[in-house]
Amino acid sequence: MKPDLKQQTLPECLWMQAGVVHKKYCYKDFFCIGCQFDRSMTRVCLANETMKEKKIPVTGKGANFIAWQDRLRVMPVGKRPCIHHMKGHIGFRTCPKSYHCVDCEFDQYFHDQFKVHALLKPVGFEDISGISLPNGYYLHPGHVWVKIEDQGMVRLGIDDFACRLLGKFDRIYGPLLGKKLEQGRSIATLYRQKNRVSFVSPVTGIITEVNPRVRREPNRINQAPYTDGWLFMAYCPGLKQDLKQLLFMDTSKDFMGSQVKQLYAFLEEKTQVRAADGGSLVSDLFGNLPGDLPGDLPGISWEALTKKFITQEP
Repeated sequence: MKPDLKQQTLPECLWMQAGVVHKKYCYKDFFCIGCQFDRSMTRVCLANETMKEKKIPVTGKGANFIAWQDRLRVMPVGKRPCIHHMKGHIGFRTCPKSYHCVDCEFDQYFHDQFKVHALLKPVGFEDISGISLPNGYYLHPGHVWVKIEDQGMVRLGIDDFACRLLGKFDRIYGPLLGKKLEQGRSIATLYRQKNRVSFVSPVTGIITEVNPRVRREPNRINQAPYTDGWLFMAYCPGLKQDLKQLLFMDTSKDFMGSQVKQLYAFLEEKTQVRAADGGSLVSDLFGNLPGDLPGDLPGISWEALTKKFITQEP
């Protein structure tokens, strides 16, 4: 029998590397969340575990299946391979965290140093009255951007307009790994002292990664909204349909230009002071507004700005 050259060029599936199955190769570049085989194996293993807890005899072809992580956990710590080694990203390294990657400093370092800087590089930026708009990103009218990665994965963040409008954020509350997102529903709430604003999700999917740096330092959103300040990664099986509802390229530019014009008109209406023609939006509009304006005109509140320019969940 001739050797299967295609299989020889493919890496071994994690389930095969752990010894749970005899022969299985990875066709998904270790994108397990989108793998039907991984979902099926996980479902069988969970069912086996539940039956064993209830002391019900487990029979059938998959009776001996256990999760690949559980199979490797019985190995001595010094011989447990790090998942990044199993995926071929690095040389051999042990896993000291029993495959709880969310608690692993090296996993965080790997994503920060290798993944983000390698993938998150906009092709270029458009300048819309001082607002940066990256080419190739999709935009939701609620000022949340979408960058397509691969295999149904997207990266999400807050755009430069919202950052300049509201200024430095000091706290963020959002979904954790595995949580579902729904287009048009709240995705995250950002705080500036006692003020808060919620942003809606531009896509429907499942959270696969949360930016740990932004969790610790929310001001990164303002410093680099389209790169280091990203919020989430998500897997979106219906991405093609979601993108039809978003703005892209020329429509993004037109929308951002109209938002800037509306903002200047809003400021003139509230302050009776005409905005400078051709001027650029400052980096912290809210922080530079007067608390109380002369005469009978009230100050421009946080609530007024967010209600006018940040789309809220219906």
